[in-house]
Amino acid sequence: MAADKMAEPKAVAGLDEIRALLRDLSGPDRAAAAQAAEREAQLAKPQGALGRLEAIASWCATWQGKYPPTADHPRVALFAGSHAAAAASAARTAQLVKNIVAGGAAVNQLCRIADADLRIYEMNLDQPVRDFTVEPAMSEDDGATAIAYGMMAVEPGVDLLAIGAMGIGSTTAAAALACALFGGDASAWSDSSVASESGAVRRGVALHRDAARDPLDLLCRLGGREFAAIVGAAIAARRARVPVLLDGYAATAAAAVLFKADASALDHCLVAQRAPAPGHRLLVERLGMVPLLDLGIGLDEAAGAALAIPLVKAAVACHRGMASFAEAGIDPGIDRGVGRRGAAP
Repeated sequence: MAADKMAEPKAVAGLDEIRALLRDLSGPDRAAAAQAAEREAQLAKPQGALGRLEAIASWCATWQGKYPPTADHPRVALFAGSHAAAAASAARTAQLVKNIVAGGAAVNQLCRIADADLRIYEMNLDQPVRDFTVEPAMSEDDGATAIAYGMMAVEPGVDLLAIGAMGIGSTTAAAALACALFGGDASAWSDSSVASESGAVRRGVALHRDAARDPLDLLCRLGGREFAAIVGAAIAARRARVPVLLDGYAATAAAAVLFKADASALDHCLVAQRAPAPGHRLLVERLGMVPLLDLGIGLDEAAGAALAIPLVKAAVACHRGMASFAEAGIDPGIDRGVGRRGAAP
């Protein structure tokens, strides 16, 4: 595989155009959801016996806007960026990208198992965004260009999108963005093992939170190009009716920008895995989400999101492939109402 280099999209939207898109997001497909619920109630098992798998299948149908749901053409989109706080480490990020391109990373193996298409997008690695403790990390135009670039990751035929971010310095940006969006002390969002992180987060939030117009402005001030691209990919997925799996701290923090702009803007997204970072645990709580996996995966290369793809495939396969009581010739009287009700996805 080859990494896609960031280039200016043919038609670059400004932030005001992005704001307009957020005011016109498609909602859930109630008809597809009703069909999924009707079929689920007929399957030859106690109601709720498959737990979250039932809810995941319904979520797929609801946000794909079709019935039955599919998970045949998943894509993992990994956005790589560099930050001023770790400018000296930009070369290491490039090395990590090179290893993924060569097929030597964990995410490559997980995508192979999941039969998922892997795309990695280099967001001008040799040009780190600016130091957010002294000035905005990006201009509005830079942020809008990265958002528009991220939207290009959603192509026809993709029916499930897993999104991740990587880059030295991205966790500090994630902590700053989450702190600015949701409040609280910088130490709660930061990695205590990195001595300077909470201080940088505190200074950045103090400089930008009150000055920002809205969450998109905060994204430009505190995030990075990979964060903006994730926002774009999530918007494009919503418009194209593609459900989304979010990877760890950086990807979730980027997506949280949309949640703060519109509390329903992430309804087509699930958090794939709970990262070990305390800030990520706090963030998913603020988003009201329960991650699909909690395996202690801390890799910043969409590994957790890729690993969740087979789980979604399993949910869809059970929903589509299981026989109904009538098809199996089983008396439903004994099983109906037995078991627990399926949890929210």
